[in-house]
Amino acid sequence: MDTVDENHLGMTKPANFQDMGNRRALRDIRNLVGAPPYPRQVGKRGLTEFLTSSSKNRIDDKNLTFEGRRPITRKFSASLANKSQLYHQETGGGHELVGIDRQKKPAPSVLSLNSLGTCTAARDVDDHKSVNELPLPMVVETEEMDNSDLKEVEMEDLVLIPDIDSCDSKNPLAVVDYVEDIYNFYRQTEIAGCVNPNYMSNQFDINEKMRAILIDWLIEVHYKFELMNQTLFLTVNIIDRFLAKQTVNRKKLQLVGVTAMLLACKYEEVSVPVVEDLILISDRAYTREEVLQMESLMVDTLQFNMSVPTPYVFMRRFLKAAQSDKQLEFLSFFIIELGLVEYQMLKFRPSLLAAAAVFTAHCTLKGFKHWSRTSELHTSYSEDQLLECSRLMVDFHQKAGNGKLTGVHRKYSTFKFGYAAKAEPALFLLDSRS
Repeated sequence: MDTVDENHLGMTKPANFQDMGNRRALRDIRNLVGAPPYPRQVGKRGLTEFLTSSSKNRIDDKNLTFEGRRPITRKFSASLANKSQLYHQETGGGHELVGIDRQKKPAPSVLSLNSLGTCTAARDVDDHKSVNELPLPMVVETEEMDNSDLKEVEMEDLVLIPDIDSCDSKNPLAVVDYVEDIYNFYRQTEIAGCVNPNYMSNQFDINEKMRAILIDWLIEVHYKFELMNQTLFLTVNIIDRFLAKQTVNRKKLQLVGVTAMLLACKYEEVSVPVVEDLILISDRAYTREEVLQMESLMVDTLQFNMSVPTPYVFMRRFLKAAQSDKQLEFLSFFIIELGLVEYQMLKFRPSLLAAAAVFTAHCTLKGFKHWSRTSELHTSYSEDQLLECSRLMVDFHQKAGNGKLTGVHRKYSTFKFGYAAKAEPALFLLDSRS
């Protein structure tokens, strides 16, 4: 027999039956006429004939839908079984429902529905019983079901989520086939990147005001180095997770900040700032050796875990669900970066922060509450769930240009970011407090 050449597939002649020895051809292996059917399996046609003949024309064939017009859910099957039992009790029928024995343990139902929508006989039915002797649990009163019950059965498991990824179906970087699974994973693991919102109580030499000063300064450094947005969010996350586990002297707090940015750059950026640049930007307050020692301490404390979902990853998805333009995008990032500075925002999950920022930006631009059904389904947050966080963001927006910490306001007051900071805050959200 000729061998197969992987580089010239199809060039060899097929093996004949003499070369096959005692092996049977595929068509002879119980897949043609003569092969015994699967035991105790009733085909769709046979089952329909059985039901119509047993019920003496009381069941309309239109009610026996196995192809999706009338879904047979657990609730539907249970209601049919109960109605059938009541029917037999009232009429004194000669047949007793299989599986209803008051003195014995319940047996499996006579008919079961598999995933393909075809009915098969239960395994516990005795072989000597013929098909005509099987009791009929689906006896009938499907026509008497009112329309409200029908709608409840059909819609109980149906949730339509608008497709926002069809426009990226040909973009391999959008990973349309896996994007929902990716964000489901983010939602399941985002709690791992959260910290105790009261961790400052364990610090003896620093407080939340010092943290706010540090992050406001790092936002300016991030802007000056022209780093990516995800780098900023990861930097803040690393700082909080480290401070939640390690006490720090106030003189070392700025060192923690620049080292966290160095780590975030190594994780996110293509071109990483060198250590000397970070030393220079911190006015040479630290040496190269101190930065490297702090880097070693931080990655050891965090157990090298840099892969945590930050608000940024949810912002990209939620802005897409909101069908955002540049104006909405800039304003949303302005609002959420104001929240990065504030210590009290640590009590909210990253996904909630992102959703609240998009919601607040929508309300700011439109002048009224606006949260579309598409955004609600993709974020899994309703308008009521976002109001608490959104009201805090409006308060930060109102005070952004005042005080000493104005780094975010100055950043988003430029042409590059569409003068987003100059938008009027949605003060009506504060007035609607219940």
